[in-house]
Amino acid sequence: MHKKIVVALAAAASLAGIIATAPTASAEASPPDCPKGNVCVWDSDVTGGPTVIRTEHNWYGSHTFGHWGGSIFNNGVRYPGADHIQATWTFDGKTWDRCLHYNPGPGEYAIRGFAPGVTITSLVWRGEC
Repeated sequence: MHKKIVVALAAAASLAGIIATAPTASAEASPPDCPKGNVCVWDSDVTGGPTVIRTEHNWYGSHTFGHWGGSIFNNGVRYPGADHIQATWTFDGKTWDRCLHYNPGPGEYAIRGFAPGVTITSLVWRGEC
């Protein structure tokens, strides 16, 4: 009986060691011109160049990506109930949306490579995806 307890304790300690040394999510560097706490949009398939939308608040409007397509990056901060972004866009007569976690993940915090002609219609802060 004593041997079973020792084996169980050793297994638990080993598991705790694995969990303690597991890598944590690493933050991607804040993109240029997109301070922490903001969601940002670029007329480019990468998060560089001039920012066309940068906001700490909900955004509603109409912005159509041109020749180079576009990208969105949630550079928000942990704020339970309002740190994820619900991005909504239209393309080819259909409406699409996706929830983005704040940087760093877990999960997706950026959309890169929007096609030219995609129109962003809203960026709304929300809780967990």
